[in-house]
Amino acid sequence: MSYFAHETAVIDDGARIGDGTKIWHFSHISSGAEIGEKCSLGQNVFVANRVRIGNGVKIQNNVSVYEGVILEDYVFCGPSMVFTNVKTPRSAFPRNTSADYATTVVKHGASIGANATIVCGVTIGEWAFVAAGAVVTKDVPPYAIVAGVPAREIGWACRCGLRLDFTQNTAQCRCGRSYEAGPGPAGRFLSGG
Repeated sequence: MSYFAHETAVIDDGARIGDGTKIWHFSHISSGAEIGEKCSLGQNVFVANRVRIGNGVKIQNNVSVYEGVILEDYVFCGPSMVFTNVKTPRSAFPRNTSADYATTVVKHGASIGANATIVCGVTIGEWAFVAAGAVVTKDVPPYAIVAGVPAREIGWACRCGLRLDFTQNTAQCRCGRSYEAGPGPAGRFLSGG
């Protein structure tokens, strides 16, 4: 076994887990889940069937990653954040097959803060930053910082995670990366990094 699983973790037959990944106390990885290399899954994490998780992903305590969710490389999921996978859930009218689940994609390097909720069917762009407690109901552009209920864009983040301060249409992060903002076909965009 090239990954670590705490003795209380449950790893179902058929789950694929990459080298160097660590799975901590009371977590459950379902059959058919794919987890990349060098990931860290905290205490009480659930990963459903057919979930795809990239390399270097960090999932903090008490997070359930339901079918329909795709986490690309280096995604960060804060403690107790929530993914959903059905837009109109009803106990009396179950929607519990793969065909019922809306796809949610969290792109490379994005971070989701503690207790945030991601309503299914959205894409969170590369290096985006979802603030703690935010409720994301629509797509988040790459590098955008979103906060609130519902989540709204409040600024831009560098790849390193620091907030960018723009002078006109350019920003220089303290880490040395440079960015340029401008108009695009779907609204504003950010280039550089």
